[in-house]
Amino acid sequence: MSEATMSEQADLERRRGQEERLGKVWATPKSWRYWSAVNNTEVGVWYTATSFFFFLFAGALALVMRSQLAVPENDLVSAGLYNQLFTLHGTMMMFLFAVPIFEAVAIVVLPQMLAARDLPFPRLSAFGYWCFLIGGVFVAGSIFFNAAPDGGWFMYPPLTTDPELSGIGADIWLLGLSFIEVASIAAAVELIVGVLKCRPPGMRINLIPLYCWYILIVAGMILFAFPPLIAGDILFELERMFDWPFFDPARGGDPVLWQHLFWIFGHPEVYIVFLPSIALLAMIVPTFSQRPIIGYGWIVLAAVGTGFLSFGLWAHHMYTIGMPAISLGFFSAASEAVAIPTGVQIFVFVATMLAGKVIFAIPMLFATGALAIFVFGGLTGVMVALAPFDWQVHDSYFVVAHLHYTLIGGMFFPLMAGIYYFYPFMTGRLLSVRLGKWAFWLMFAGFNIAFLPMHFTGLRGMPRRVFTYPADLGFDVLNLVSTVGAFVMAAGVLVVTFDLIRPLAKKLKAAHNPWNAGTLEWAPLDPGNPWGIRSVPVITSRYPLWEQEGLARQIAEGRFYLPDAKEMKRETLITTVLDAEPVQVLRLPGPSFLPMIAAIFVGGSFIAATFHWWISAALSGVVGIGVIMAWLWTGTAMIPEKASKDAGLDAELPLYKSGPQSVGWWAMFITMVGDGTAFASLVFAYYFYWTIQPDFPPPDATGPGLTYPLLAAAVAFGAWLCMVRARAVNRGGSERRAAQLMATSVLLALASAALLLYAPWTTGLVPTRDVYDATVWVLVLWSAIHLVVGVLMQGYCIARSLAGKLTARHDIDLQNVVLYWHFAAITAIVTVMVIALFPLVA
Repeated sequence: MSEATMSEQADLERRRGQEERLGKVWATPKSWRYWSAVNNTEVGVWYTATSFFFFLFAGALALVMRSQLAVPENDLVSAGLYNQLFTLHGTMMMFLFAVPIFEAVAIVVLPQMLAARDLPFPRLSAFGYWCFLIGGVFVAGSIFFNAAPDGGWFMYPPLTTDPELSGIGADIWLLGLSFIEVASIAAAVELIVGVLKCRPPGMRINLIPLYCWYILIVAGMILFAFPPLIAGDILFELERMFDWPFFDPARGGDPVLWQHLFWIFGHPEVYIVFLPSIALLAMIVPTFSQRPIIGYGWIVLAAVGTGFLSFGLWAHHMYTIGMPAISLGFFSAASEAVAIPTGVQIFVFVATMLAGKVIFAIPMLFATGALAIFVFGGLTGVMVALAPFDWQVHDSYFVVAHLHYTLIGGMFFPLMAGIYYFYPFMTGRLLSVRLGKWAFWLMFAGFNIAFLPMHFTGLRGMPRRVFTYPADLGFDVLNLVSTVGAFVMAAGVLVVTFDLIRPLAKKLKAAHNPWNAGTLEWAPLDPGNPWGIRSVPVITSRYPLWEQEGLARQIAEGRFYLPDAKEMKRETLITTVLDAEPVQVLRLPGPSFLPMIAAIFVGGSFIAATFHWWISAALSGVVGIGVIMAWLWTGTAMIPEKASKDAGLDAELPLYKSGPQSVGWWAMFITMVGDGTAFASLVFAYYFYWTIQPDFPPPDATGPGLTYPLLAAAVAFGAWLCMVRARAVNRGGSERRAAQLMATSVLLALASAALLLYAPWTTGLVPTRDVYDATVWVLVLWSAIHLVVGVLMQGYCIARSLAGKLTARHDIDLQNVVLYWHFAAITAIVTVMVIALFPLVA
């Protein structure tokens, strides 16, 4: 045997050994332990399948509604059931399908697109999925007990704030969706940190795939859009359960506040749904045009601009409430302006297709169909952005047609394109071309037959959300045609569903990179391997598979970073935010049932609260918190057996990083940004009432006084100072002194919380008396709860310190908790400024 042959043989043996170890480390659990999996490949597939099931369910509800409206004066369903149907249809499509499916696809695709073994918090992804499943089943299943919400997916008060009038359905909507929003925010944190910190070396911020840019923007939008709804949910439930009059005009409340909070969430929500789908087109169009996308920088700027502008449009859903003319002009102009960045993105796709040689495979068929439908929906959007036109068609079927053209064209058709595009990536098989063409034409034709006539139905004056209509008003034929179209479209969806659930063995095996795409998710030669990427490559271009010759082979041969798992640990590479320079090898936790158990008990507390089973809710919540503590104790901030390791390519990288260099610090920071947004929404409520009412606070209101609030702020500041000092002392090696400072901070935090609550109590503020009293109480409660949560974190750190798991060198937990305390102290101090000092100035 020649020396060269012996070398090749040794290299082959080395690679086999590496792959065997990687296979064992990243193996998916078998039998009943399968459900403890936390890999992005399993969790992402569960997420995708569950959200698609909810889509089918919501679609079936829509078909019942269309059947009811097919002919005038129909009695297929009652008015009450129809109300439940359209409420649940809208709720499920938005909260259980449109947003979760984008997060699901991102969880599946993003790690491979970034050449990461997994996202940085796999157990958080699993926790988010189980929260989504439990909350989704709770909300969707309510219709089988005639208890589904029936106030519309926007839940406007006062229709829904009266428990006698709206029943338990409104509680199911509010608490069930609040629980699901936890899952959405958890996924957003995971995706932001993943894009910022888990890129391959060399993939600078200006080289990341457009899909990642969109995911980063949308996940950031979630942090600012969902918290106002959570804040609104809190106010809403406090009124329903405890009669705090936030939306009761008789006691100073105002239903319009809910509309503001809902649409500050609701309009960005449209773009949270739309942008990820455009992200799919940004990957599909260049692939099938066989060239890089034209105007990379322009499309990134346009996506950022769209996200930014989307937060300035919410009031165009409220043109008819009687806004001042200047407000109408501002929001109308802003609504028109968003067409500019949106148009840039559309023109970039068109230009890329014109400059390339387009292959009209099934994904591209859906992509072009999406562009056609979305442009039509965008044009009617420009029309309803104008207040005079909106006044004419408000709450008519014209608006129903517009929103479906926007959402189906901007979200559903791109998603279908994405399913056909990424199916070989996930399974190694191809979906049927023949069935794909059938599905596309059935859906495209059915959609237009169903929704195009609704423009005319609306212009003729048919209001939306009515369960029937008299004959001979000019609605009969148009409604019948819409119903026929809906069933044709449903037939197309069934064709896709059939194709998806057909056995894999009956589908064609896909070649490696079957679409000849240029991005990294198509690099693995065998998509069936559990480790994601064989080795983490060095990237020098936006389309590395096109422009870095032999890259896929070199990755498969383990020529780059992390080719092995010698210590039999799950690991991925962490890089810097801007330049993607390698800085750490991150150890990831393996399979565990703890995320599922935590979701069950936390979900149990929400569900029990819906039925006012307070003791059960409290017990379930306490157990849930305990399980989360156990999960954190056993799966995070683990101290490695050595300081660093050989990561490949002669790079010796640390295994442990804390502070701003750790992914945990970034997750805490991002979470607190979302938390701060919710707090800002509550402060907004206070100033909203102050703006619209001539006597806020009322003349006879005692207020919380000055002494106790100021003492509370000073003591909270002291608690924060102790934590900052504890961090410094711990870094200096005095771990015992650090624990003493944390214990002192615990006492100060509890004292501050007590003082905050004592202030309105001792001055006689009664939250059911007036909206001013209720607003003060909700702000002090929010701050006090945050101080108590900070105490739990401090107790966790003290326990870690006593157990020897928190040292001068290994202080991730303390760094993250101090970061939390920055936000908690600011929250307490701002609360005192608003409730105690601002009335003096005002």
